[in-house]
Amino acid sequence: MILTMIVVSVLLFLALEVNIESVAIKVLGPYSTQEQRDIWLQAHGYFDPLVVRYVRWLADFAAGEFGESIRFRTPVAEVLGPRLINTGILAAATMALVIPISLTLGVLAGMREGSKLDRGISVSSIITTSVPEFASAPLLSAVFVFWLGLLPGTSGMTDGFSILQLVMPVMVLVLYDFGYVTRMTRASMAEVMTTQYIRTAVLKGLPYRQVILRHALRNALIAPFTVIMLQINWLLSGVIVVEYFFAYKGFGALLLEASLNQDIFLIEACAMVAVFVAVTTQALADIGYTYLNPRIRFS
Repeated sequence: MILTMIVVSVLLFLALEVNIESVAIKVLGPYSTQEQRDIWLQAHGYFDPLVVRYVRWLADFAAGEFGESIRFRTPVAEVLGPRLINTGILAAATMALVIPISLTLGVLAGMREGSKLDRGISVSSIITTSVPEFASAPLLSAVFVFWLGLLPGTSGMTDGFSILQLVMPVMVLVLYDFGYVTRMTRASMAEVMTTQYIRTAVLKGLPYRQVILRHALRNALIAPFTVIMLQINWLLSGVIVVEYFFAYKGFGALLLEASLNQDIFLIEACAMVAVFVAVTTQALADIGYTYLNPRIRFS
């Protein structure tokens, strides 16, 4: 994890911080004078050697000092914190629905491979996964907001937190995501059901429910578990379309705003946070393997 973070930080620093003239222009604006830029660069240590600047930059990040946002004119940490919380709420609500729905449907389909139930679940999963968020969001809005009038069309939370305003973005994300996890679970379960130890357990006369819950399910969850952990990364920075469409003040929308406004310090902070979440979830996935598959051990 630490090595990955260091490598990404070096690449990020080289991409955004090497050209000090560009940094000064982004911070002070295109109409600033050269003298103003030189004064700002000198005051912030940009004339120091590159290695010194990188070490200082990395130390500031480790201490939570991300600089001041050009777009919001306030410390980046004050902007980033609430947005991460909002996206965390959205992600938690989505995963709370995706995990039980997709695992249940995937296991049922995998247990009865080739049956009508399997075909129906597979077709539904493929259809929902094939429709991207930028298509399903307007479609669901047309039905539930404009036609039926049941739900609000935006999720800005201007009057405080509202569960009702959370329904539409969660619905779009669940509709798109559950099919993918369902298909992975179904494929894994179908493969496990054909193994010799499952056939042996059935032939020994063990109750079918016990065979599924105690023997098949644990091994079948290894691949879906990996996919589910990867969905956390997607729910953090990959839901820009959904957050922007519903005016939801989350991390993805913040990253888009930072990019459109060339807010260099906010972009750096968002990138480092996204990488930290990615490596953390993958570490948790590796640890989870030891509980799902006793044959896997770390030395």
